[in-house]
Amino acid sequence: MRSWPGMVIAIVAAIVLVAVISCVYTIYPTDQVLLTRLGAPEAVITEPGLHFKVPFVQYANFMPRHLLTLEAASEEVIAADNKRLEVTAFAHWRIVDPLKFYQSVPNGDTDHAGTLLEPILSSSIRGVLGSETFAAAFSQKRERLMTAVRDVMNQETASFGVVIADVRIRRADLPTANDEAIYRRMQKEREREAAGFRAESDEAAQRVKARAEHDRTVILAEATRQAEILRGEGDAEKARILAEAYGQDPDFFAFYRSMQAYQDALRGDTTTLVLTPDGEFFKYLGGGGVTGRKKK
Repeated sequence: MRSWPGMVIAIVAAIVLVAVISCVYTIYPTDQVLLTRLGAPEAVITEPGLHFKVPFVQYANFMPRHLLTLEAASEEVIAADNKRLEVTAFAHWRIVDPLKFYQSVPNGDTDHAGTLLEPILSSSIRGVLGSETFAAAFSQKRERLMTAVRDVMNQETASFGVVIADVRIRRADLPTANDEAIYRRMQKEREREAAGFRAESDEAAQRVKARAEHDRTVILAEATRQAEILRGEGDAEKARILAEAYGQDPDFFAFYRSMQAYQDALRGDTTTLVLTPDGEFFKYLGGGGVTGRKKK
């Protein structure tokens, strides 16, 4: 069993070690410290490195120096033209005055600060975007609108000892209730455009058909005219040839025409003609012919 002096020395050494550890703290480049004495703010230390404090009397409250991200819940905004828009945004912020931050936010807790800053972000978005038209949120003015939201937030968060470095819209959509109506309107517009295209196509097809029918009629009429001309010329040439032939030998021509008449009149096996025997029709068949059935 150890002696009492040894135990006392060990206890004293432990107390000294704890006291040394308690009076030393390290600040990293991403941190800053608000030093408090018995809960009262005393000093702000931003210099990185090893620092000392009075143990059990002074307390080092560490706060981040880097940018922090504030996420805002989806917010429905009514634009100046009474159109609704669902906006999801976020902001980057930084603690610039640890003393104000410690006094404004319980225990200087950054998570609690986010709870305080989120309503300010939402109200700033509604105020700025609500003063613009629906189309502005999707145009080149969007950057200017986000700058305006940042400036409005900085005015309201100055007492927190923080500065808003940037505000961005993560997503901007139409409300879910409006999606189906918009899709139906888009569908109707596309159907109207399609109907217009079909009507134009039908009109063009009718013009092509009418033009083709007109050309067909003109071509047929021209062909018929040419055919009638050629037929007339042929008949005229035929008549001329017959006239020349008749003029060269009238008796032979009369005989030839009579033979043709016999052929045309006595065509078939059941042809019957009733004529007078001394008529002109039978003059080439010999005298005294008997009227009756004649076969070809």
